[in-house]
Amino acid sequence: MEAEDAFNFVNELLMQKTQTSLNECEKDIVLGIWNNQTYQEISDLTHRYEQYLRETGPKLFNKIHEALGIKVNKRNLKPAIESLWQQSQKISNSPELGSRISNLSSRETPSHTSQLNYGNNGEFKVSNFNPFIPPNGIVDDPQLFFNRDEELNRIFEIFNSNSSVALIGEEGIGKSSLLFIICQQAKDRLTSPRTAIYLDIIKIKNEEDFYTALCGEIGISQVRGYQLNRALQKQRILLALDNLGKITRDGFTRELRDHLRGLAEGSNAPLRLILAASEPLENLFYDSQEGGKTSPLAGICLPEYIKPWNENTACKFIETRLQTTPVRFTEPEIGQLIEESAGHPRKLMQLCYQCYQKYSRAHH
Repeated sequence: MEAEDAFNFVNELLMQKTQTSLNECEKDIVLGIWNNQTYQEISDLTHRYEQYLRETGPKLFNKIHEALGIKVNKRNLKPAIESLWQQSQKISNSPELGSRISNLSSRETPSHTSQLNYGNNGEFKVSNFNPFIPPNGIVDDPQLFFNRDEELNRIFEIFNSNSSVALIGEEGIGKSSLLFIICQQAKDRLTSPRTAIYLDIIKIKNEEDFYTALCGEIGISQVRGYQLNRALQKQRILLALDNLGKITRDGFTRELRDHLRGLAEGSNAPLRLILAASEPLENLFYDSQEGGKTSPLAGICLPEYIKPWNENTACKFIETRLQTTPVRFTEPEIGQLIEESAGHPRKLMQLCYQCYQKYSRAHH
């Protein structure tokens, strides 16, 4: 099997079982593993952040295990899928099965717009599946990322003027997805090259854990204070911190924020910061208001407020997602979806997902 054939085979089976397809990052992992590439090699070829690939890989393997009932990892993915392919040929009792799957890679229709089903006679039947994915969580597929070009342009202008940025917006407005895309595009859009590193504060327990994670991602020995300053002298990092508000938990101190500021100050600083928070930084940390102090991070991060979509953008989003399906929402339905979601991307996605499910059930 060729790599593209293997990916399309697995992807179609997953769509049959779960009504969701693999995203572009997962596709890059499957193709890379099939071609015996390391995560570093996949990262170099796809311009994806290596650590994100390493985190996505196990999640992908677990997804395949849960949906298809086969345990896979980076070492056995290829033989496991080849074995499954052979079994499917026997089950279908169709000599054309292999060529039909192979031909999937040449379809003009994007893989995420169709679902593969087996008929009683072993033939393939393709039916549309819900295009409003993912209904929850981060959008980590650049092809599914929608309408934040203006924000991205402003953010990279700020970076290229040697400043840091704070993304400010309510929960679920799309800050995490925007951070992901920023890390993806940094290699091509930064005038002064920096390595993008993403850390989710939700997954970090305390200050000590933060430094462990930071040093691990950078690839240096675990150090703090002046030793960290020395270790970063020749490093140029774009540090993306998601869910920054979690730094207000016990176990974190102002000292961490002061240190980050020191590492990010100056045109040639080791760090450039992109932070995501649900409220302005000067309001987020109460200790910054004591004794006339100011928030250390607010002083160096220019705010970029992430707002809900307006009516035109929301309509365009719905139209774009439905474009490759036979379903079209009515004008009253679209109006109600926009009104109920108030232009909030995650809420709109969830409501559209539910609306599409009604159409799907009505036609089956």
